[in-house]
Amino acid sequence: MTKSSGRMGRLAVGGLLALAVGLGISRFVYTPILPFMEIGLGVSKSDAGLIASANYLGYLLGALLGIRQSLPGSTRSLFLLSLIVCAVTTIAMGLTDSFELFLLIRLLSGAASAFVMVFGSALVLSRLAAEGRSRLSALYFAGVGVGISVSSLLIIALENMGIGSQGMWIASGFLSLLFTIPVFLFVPAAPEPSGGEAASLPLQYSQTLKALILSYFLFGFGYIITATFISTLVRQIPEVQWMQSIIWLVVGLGAIPSVALWSGIASRLGNSRTYAIANLILAIGVTGSVMGEHPLILILAAVLLGNTVIGLTALGLVEAREMAPHHGRQILAVMTLAFGIGQTIGPGFAGFLYDYFGNFIVASLLAAAGLVIACLLTWGLDGKKQGNLAPPSD
Repeated sequence: MTKSSGRMGRLAVGGLLALAVGLGISRFVYTPILPFMEIGLGVSKSDAGLIASANYLGYLLGALLGIRQSLPGSTRSLFLLSLIVCAVTTIAMGLTDSFELFLLIRLLSGAASAFVMVFGSALVLSRLAAEGRSRLSALYFAGVGVGISVSSLLIIALENMGIGSQGMWIASGFLSLLFTIPVFLFVPAAPEPSGGEAASLPLQYSQTLKALILSYFLFGFGYIITATFISTLVRQIPEVQWMQSIIWLVVGLGAIPSVALWSGIASRLGNSRTYAIANLILAIGVTGSVMGEHPLILILAAVLLGNTVIGLTALGLVEAREMAPHHGRQILAVMTLAFGIGQTIGPGFAGFLYDYFGNFIVASLLAAAGLVIACLLTWGLDGKKQGNLAPPSD
């Protein structure tokens, strides 16, 4: 192994740990902890949806703010600070039982998670591409699945020890702090971008680009209901209540190889067609999560959820960058906005429908229908470049 290879390997591992903290734990550990919050704190389904939506609204606002060039501080300092905020806000969730504080904490946590993604991509992915090591981006994105899996094992262990939701939040936050330590060592500062090529013409929204943006909104709406409530769904079925923590572990394990898998498929079929297929497969998983009570059906739904979401996120950004190659930052902001609106609406919408119908079936079927529409919107798009699955930089 050359010195450069070792350096890039450590960089990818540092990025993996950062995504494990910023997304796998800070953003998604809410899902396996939620059933215990409902039991111990009396959180209703509608309140649970609003708490989740607050986090996704924070992610949306943080992502849009993170794209701005005029933020104070270096990319690395903002990145590391955001990791610490992710850990601290996770701990803070275990120090209160106030619904209003839950909303505020999750809003801040969501913004910090977005900063981790935006600045982590700038520090890790662009450098991997510059060194000709873009294949390591799959290792970087595996961090989301690693964070989900490790935090799921932690929740299972704490449940067996009789520890409630507040202890679960605190332990997850300290796990995040532990994961953050190597990131300081493995992800050094990178040269600040000069701004790249300035586009001489405004971004043109072609019909194909509009279709992709709409599909990304539908993807954000379509995945998030199941991603937020799948542990709660399992808990409601007496025969499979034993799976309530394990099911989120399955999601995490499915997410770890997802970008590498969909990257290989995209290299053969193209980004846009692969993106359409992945939306359809995710729709099957979302439907299966509410239409079947057999353990194997629920496990399959969890695998499909974990295996498609991260790949779809990357594929959508790649396809958008190919359609607007001279407006990379602008189209990233637009795609983030569309995705963020969809995933912000989803949990609250599902929570209120649950209060009305007494189940998540209607909300989940509407989400699945949205994913099918996303598939139809993008099936015929002609992505002429094959692209790398790493989100592009200017």
